[in-house]
Amino acid sequence: MSTPHVIVVMGVAGTGKTTIGPLVAAGLDVPYAEGDDFHPPANIAKMSAGTPLQDADRWPWLDAIGAWAHDRAGRGGVVSSSALKRAYRDRLRAAAPGVVFLHLTGDRSLIESRMAERKGHFMPTALLDSQFATLEPLGADEAGVAVDVSGTPQEIADRAATALRRYDTGRSAPA
Repeated sequence: MSTPHVIVVMGVAGTGKTTIGPLVAAGLDVPYAEGDDFHPPANIAKMSAGTPLQDADRWPWLDAIGAWAHDRAGRGGVVSSSALKRAYRDRLRAAAPGVVFLHLTGDRSLIESRMAERKGHFMPTALLDSQFATLEPLGADEAGVAVDVSGTPQEIADRAATALRRYDTGRSAPA
């Protein structure tokens, strides 16, 4: 990419945000921040118990991610966040207006199988249905790209880098 954007890797649980995010960050030579690390302990306890978060639970988490993205503005970075609803993405954009979203998408059965293979993660597969029910895909007016998660992590990261370069080139091309 030609400009140092902050990329928010978004999508439902199990799409590989934690795996793909660091690969994208390494390819861009910018830091990566794990969105789950911004959750307060109460949020992690709720999700570990199989209880979906409510918007009131998410606002402080999103504000913390937004503050990190704001601090990285102009220097670039990659951070993960489910950012499932447009309202969540709007909140991130309010904190860091230049963020670009990388929406990891995929077939529900593939995502569920990957979630089932994870070890030591607090998000149970039982919450996947609520994640898909909450998901509002990127709107045409939102800065970002969608990338399918089939394939190896490196293949996905390479597709993401290509899509982000195309997006950046398209945005910076003269009208």
